[in-house]
Amino acid sequence: MNSRHLSVYLGIGITVLLNQSSFAQLYSEDFNTDHTANWTVNDSGITDTRVDFFYDYSAIGVPAAPSGIGTLGLVMSANNSSNVFGGVSVSPTGQSFTGDYQVSFDLWQNYVGPVGPGGSGTTQLSTFGIGTTGANSAWPGSADTSSGANGVYFDVTLDGGSSVDYRVYSSAAPTGYPEGDGVFSSGGGRNGSDPYYAVFGGDSAPGDQVTLYPGQTGTTDAGEIGFAWRRVTIDVAGGFATWSVDGTPLASVDLSTVVLGGDNILFGHSDSNGSSSSDPNASLLNVTLIDNIVVQVIPEPSSLALCGLGALALLARRRC
Repeated sequence: MNSRHLSVYLGIGITVLLNQSSFAQLYSEDFNTDHTANWTVNDSGITDTRVDFFYDYSAIGVPAAPSGIGTLGLVMSANNSSNVFGGVSVSPTGQSFTGDYQVSFDLWQNYVGPVGPGGSGTTQLSTFGIGTTGANSAWPGSADTSSGANGVYFDVTLDGGSSVDYRVYSSAAPTGYPEGDGVFSSGGGRNGSDPYYAVFGGDSAPGDQVTLYPGQTGTTDAGEIGFAWRRVTIDVAGGFATWSVDGTPLASVDLSTVVLGGDNILFGHSDSNGSSSSDPNASLLNVTLIDNIVVQVIPEPSSLALCGLGALALLARRRC
């Protein structure tokens, strides 16, 4: 075999190996069956919240998430009427993930229009994290965060309407890592207006949603990830928890600097202030949607390399 052919097979072999690494699946949930009984809801208990693990999001004109089949998923919302700052988080009951692993899922953020500036009470937060007990409510302001019970969790505003749109919380930063901190891949910027986040934005509400709710006009501002299905990942590997959206890294936390309460994962929703929306459709439109959750092992680099050498040797023998 000449060197050119060997290089081609080397590339093919590595690609195949990387694709096949996904077989080591630890957990999955597509919400196509009502598995409400398999989830723990950790409600702050101080504001009104909404959680539905078997929600047909086509009811608000949202199309099927790209990583699965159908339009059933998890919906969460908070502070629709109480005028009290608070939130809710959920975890799959009894799950434990250790070693190097990746959490991935489809995320859709929705809010009361007009899209871009946002309507009434739209500056709310979607939450996701790792290292939680699975039995503590995780939201910005939760007393459980400083103890480490909530692990490490990441937040992003629905409408890009805060001075802090991208947030990271842990026992080391219970009120959030500050502007300029090295955990942020942007170089420290936390606002959606930072040029680093300009890869996101320019999305409109689906036509079906506009038909149902004519006020959903406009497009998202640069830096907003709402009104589009995003594939979110949290990679726990090499002692770090790294948060990415559609392949763009957003933050990475050194796990040696924090206390983790447990080995579970979490998803949540909260309001960022005390006032509730005056829009009658707020509980339907100011929401976080989650679908097609997968937790899988991230192979150790040494193991992947050894497997790669063996596979490539086999390819070379077959082609010579």
